[in-house]
Amino acid sequence: MLEAGFWGTLSASSLLIGAWIALRWHVPTRVVGLVMGFGAGAMISAVSFELIEHAVDVAGGTGLIGLGLGAGALTFFGGDWYIDRRGGEHRKSITSEQVEGSPTSIVLGTILDGIPESVVIGGSLVAGGGVSAAMVIATFLSNLPESLGASVGLVAAGMSRNRLIAMWTGIVLVSGLASAIGFQLLDSASPNVSAFFQAFAAGAMLTMLADSMMPEAFKEGGKLVGLFTVLGFALAEWLSTFE
Repeated sequence: MLEAGFWGTLSASSLLIGAWIALRWHVPTRVVGLVMGFGAGAMISAVSFELIEHAVDVAGGTGLIGLGLGAGALTFFGGDWYIDRRGGEHRKSITSEQVEGSPTSIVLGTILDGIPESVVIGGSLVAGGGVSAAMVIATFLSNLPESLGASVGLVAAGMSRNRLIAMWTGIVLVSGLASAIGFQLLDSASPNVSAFFQAFAAGAMLTMLADSMMPEAFKEGGKLVGLFTVLGFALAEWLSTFE
């Protein structure tokens, strides 16, 4: 359980790193867009080879995969819609300034984005093997540009630096806790339940990628993002061969 919490915290630590970078330097939006595209590719690969493939091996043909994908997608869509209406719509935006009152929505939105990833990271330790390196790297890379963009907007909207760092630190700790909980839940779950949750997480993550991460990456990074997305996908797929 402690190991799961460690890896979940490590994968989310890029939120804090991104905030620190945003406070010290001006990072060109094109660079952030390319990093976001690379992270999106890694995440797509992790979803394919770490979640869906494993879930199909366990529960293929039972309908659980389709149910999990649909439930995850609808759950994320509903939560995202609610958070957007509360002011968190641009939490993955690299350039826009956040509206007044949005810090709470930024927190909720980032947790919504990260909890499925963190729980899966913890759950990857259940089988007794090592942690999913592909999922850790994909999560780390996808979090970095999110905190970069959100931090710039929040500071511009008047948030103090100390409060900003405290906010991201809290989210990192919550992610570590979610990873530990994921290990505990999946460790005692039946194979079919684990397969359903893997599909659920995959549906939520794919919806997040298509809804905000990939459009924002292309908007700021241009056509070169396509190549960086493939590079991220290839790296995560290569890492999955070592597990």
